[in-house]
Amino acid sequence: MSHQVLARKYRPRSFEELVGQEHVLRALANGMAQSRLHHAYLFTGTRGVGKTTLARILARCLNCEQGVSSTPCGECGACREIDEGRFVDLIEVDAASRTKVEDTRELLDNVQYAPTRGRYKIYLVDEVHMLSGHSFNALLKTLEEPPPHVVFLLATTDPQKLPVTVLSRCLQFNLKRLTPDMIATHLRAVMEQEQVEADDRALQRLSRAADGSMRDALSLTDQALAFGSGQLREDDVASMLGSIDTSWVLDLLQALAAGDGPGLMQVADGLAEQAPDFADVLAALLESLHGLAVLQTVPEAADPADPAFERMQQLAEALAAEDVQLYYQIALIGRRDLALAPDPRLGFDMVLLRMLAFRPDSGGETLEQSGAGQATKGRAAPAAPQERPPAPVPARSPDAKVQVSAPTRAANQVTESSGPMAEERPSPSPAEHATPSKTVPPWPELLGQLALSGMSQELAMQCHWGRQDEDLVILHVDRGHAHLCMPPLEKRIREALSDWFGRPMKLRIDPIKAADTQTPAALADEERQQRQRSAEQAINGDPTVSALRETFGAEIIPDSVQPRGTEVLPRGPSNISGSE
Repeated sequence: MSHQVLARKYRPRSFEELVGQEHVLRALANGMAQSRLHHAYLFTGTRGVGKTTLARILARCLNCEQGVSSTPCGECGACREIDEGRFVDLIEVDAASRTKVEDTRELLDNVQYAPTRGRYKIYLVDEVHMLSGHSFNALLKTLEEPPPHVVFLLATTDPQKLPVTVLSRCLQFNLKRLTPDMIATHLRAVMEQEQVEADDRALQRLSRAADGSMRDALSLTDQALAFGSGQLREDDVASMLGSIDTSWVLDLLQALAAGDGPGLMQVADGLAEQAPDFADVLAALLESLHGLAVLQTVPEAADPADPAFERMQQLAEALAAEDVQLYYQIALIGRRDLALAPDPRLGFDMVLLRMLAFRPDSGGETLEQSGAGQATKGRAAPAAPQERPPAPVPARSPDAKVQVSAPTRAANQVTESSGPMAEERPSPSPAEHATPSKTVPPWPELLGQLALSGMSQELAMQCHWGRQDEDLVILHVDRGHAHLCMPPLEKRIREALSDWFGRPMKLRIDPIKAADTQTPAALADEERQQRQRSAEQAINGDPTVSALRETFGAEIIPDSVQPRGTEVLPRGPSNISGSE
């Protein structure tokens, strides 16, 4: 057979050729440079990261006829024989096939004899965790005090199965999983040497499918070359790996962003016709949601070279950040539980329906009502902006579970009770904050009238009112909370202000060191603390509680007292414990 597989043809023969294990190579090279050699080395890590290869390179370094160094010549007889697997003083043992104690004793019978050809007699034991307990016991004494001409090189994918007595006698080096970028770069270099044209996207698919293993990546590349008649094209690689087209996942997210249930099921039907592995589909969905989260929070880290970058940008603007996080969690749990579903397609459909059903409500408004012209919430066609009444709070769906702070709730109650007359109520705001068409209430009260929820509401709660200049609203935020100022959140606050004022508004949020006035969040926290103190005083002064204390020596469990209306986690039959 003239053909040699890529994994064997391009197996590294020196430290410089090994990819992604610089932390191990540095320690070994420094040890040899300073003549600080150990008698036993243990290499651990997942499959295909270079454990056995590194052990063979180390054997060359120790037995090179030019001397012990981290750069063996590769030309002498010892180096060539080690490369060809016929060096008499390199004894390679597959522990998976020699697990009995008799095999280990037979192996150690010749330890005391000097090496025949090389400087050191090297025992390379692969998958050493497969040895039996008696075999480890037989190995211990020799492993601790071998003759000066013997070096043990142990390799394993499961170091937890090794006895601590063995671990304590070895220098242990953990080889890292390789990143997709490392694998793709190496595959590109291999394809250039093989003079094969390869698509960058095809190499990226192969590197991700390898799951951290360079050997798996080279084996998959061999398979892809055979599948594609000597070429590496993205379509061929995707077909070979059974990967789905990214456009299917983006179509699903587009339907979710529009709240289009029928459209969502239609895309799922078309996807099912491809007979995919639905666990892989959910994995691709999770990957796309991760990309959306990166675009929304750290857009600089996104890859503009991605063919789907433009469409991902559109989805990042159409979906709220909290929706993306919710969808990710639902998909993650759904993928975990997919095997429990009576049918994979049914389990996949339920994951999509959960995303549609549990999407946070946007204040009970559709696009027709708000005229915002976005596809963030709901899928209705854009309508002309309508002037809304000045003061009423936007209605919320009964299913919406949005936590509103105490000052915000108080503002809502005042507004709802005042009704249409709220516009005539005098406002304590400074005159410069007023507009000809509407009087702007204090910021905590105005915040209660804005249709905000989630992280956008949290950002607004941490802001102070600055001023209003015509169509520009300026807010201030303490620098300690400046990390909340993200473009998607500021955009939602600006749109809520535009909706309240009834005309397009601009928003600027300036970080400051401190402010004289308290933020709505601080006011809400202060009110909660006051209610907590009142509740504790009430329970401590309760006659029944006092009687229980005096009669039974009861004590109030710390942190168990909660004001009325506060959700309390169950703590058992009672919040009071005592002894008879």
